[in-house]
Amino acid sequence: MNMVCWIHHWGQSGNNEKLALTKGLESCGLKLEPLDQKSPCGVGVCLFSEVSTELCEFLQQVSREGRERMIAVANPAELLNGTVGWEILQSGASDVLVWSDPQRVVRQVHARIKRWHLVDQLMENPTVTGTAIGKSSAWRGILRNIVEIAHFSNAPALILGESGTGKEIIANLIHQLDPRPNKRDLVILDCSTLVPQLSGSEFFGHERGAFTGAMSEREGAFAMANGGTLFLDEIGELPLPMQAQLLRVIQEHSYKRVGGNIWRKTDFRLVCATNRDLLEMVQRGEFRADLYFRIASFVCKLPPLRERIEDVVPLAEHFLRQIHPAGEQPVFDNAVLNYLLRREYPGNVRDLRQVVCRLMYRYTGDGMITLGNVPPEERVAQRHGQAAWSDLSFDRVIQRAVQFGLGLKEIGRAAEDAAIRIATDEEGGNIQRAARRLGVTDRALQLRRASKRQNDEDESRTIG
Repeated sequence: MNMVCWIHHWGQSGNNEKLALTKGLESCGLKLEPLDQKSPCGVGVCLFSEVSTELCEFLQQVSREGRERMIAVANPAELLNGTVGWEILQSGASDVLVWSDPQRVVRQVHARIKRWHLVDQLMENPTVTGTAIGKSSAWRGILRNIVEIAHFSNAPALILGESGTGKEIIANLIHQLDPRPNKRDLVILDCSTLVPQLSGSEFFGHERGAFTGAMSEREGAFAMANGGTLFLDEIGELPLPMQAQLLRVIQEHSYKRVGGNIWRKTDFRLVCATNRDLLEMVQRGEFRADLYFRIASFVCKLPPLRERIEDVVPLAEHFLRQIHPAGEQPVFDNAVLNYLLRREYPGNVRDLRQVVCRLMYRYTGDGMITLGNVPPEERVAQRHGQAAWSDLSFDRVIQRAVQFGLGLKEIGRAAEDAAIRIATDEEGGNIQRAARRLGVTDRALQLRRASKRQNDEDESRTIG
């Protein structure tokens, strides 16, 4: 297992501890490499013997604001008094440990890096790369959590998200990554389509003659999912009486068929999904609190497509390959790519797939998808001289800021912060390249980041 990490020390003391940790990790088979602070990348460990604003800035830079995994180790342990540990995590560290004895810290660091390495390998598995398409930091961060929970636990999962964000795809991914030996099927039940009078039969199955029309016995979802995974889509639509019965089965792993007297065993992994706010439903008495906490051991909220714009083109190209799997692969020209990036997707990823389908309906087979393939009713009325990136979604963000009472100075500062964050991320954390893209000097960008950090700390102290 080829695992690589860097080690860095921050402060006036602690070089002996760094040396001990280095030797210990090398003895575990880890390869240690020097940290490139200009272009940080990869897993790392930072021992720190003092806490300062500069340390938080450093952690923010080397972790790429939390996108790279990094462990911070406090020496001495008293450094973590108060809220320091939370501040270290907020600066981008993935975990915060305290220095005790070298062997214990080596075991802790090695265990975490080993887990991250295994998750990285799973992230490159065709099961993941072929279905959960996206490269945005928001999507990749959520996907990492899903992959880890799916493979290293059997916890019930609750998937939240707007319609069309890919909840069923994620449920299937959780099932595929579940490592149980002799795992059986994924059984899908859409709670929004259940007929109240027959919902018991759908879940429990029924005996012959249990009710009018029951001409033969039937297995329900609990039986079919035994040894596999039960995916309850739109669980927010489940009636309260059925919620109580579902809770009993989850707790006791047993049930009776409708019209039957025999208790039957079942053991399945439970994955639920909804586009509704279940906690709000709990407050209104529309969803059982005890059931919510049973199904929500792991909660995953999928972002809408408008919050992962970087994924629009990879998703569109993925759908293009699905729709046109044989022969010469067509490509989108730049004008169509701009159209796809600027378009709104109220139906999220499902909506984007339909857009690609409509483009393909008009495709003539010459290898290029152009603006002429866009249906007339969907074409954009572009005003002369309007900036291509300044569309309705941008206007709505500014409108919301104005409605919240923000002034021009605050809006401008927020826009600068977002631009810096995005440019730095796209340049892999390299400050020099990010500064060039934004048309400023390295020094100016560093000062702006330091100023933002100081303002955030001032606001935090004021709130506290």
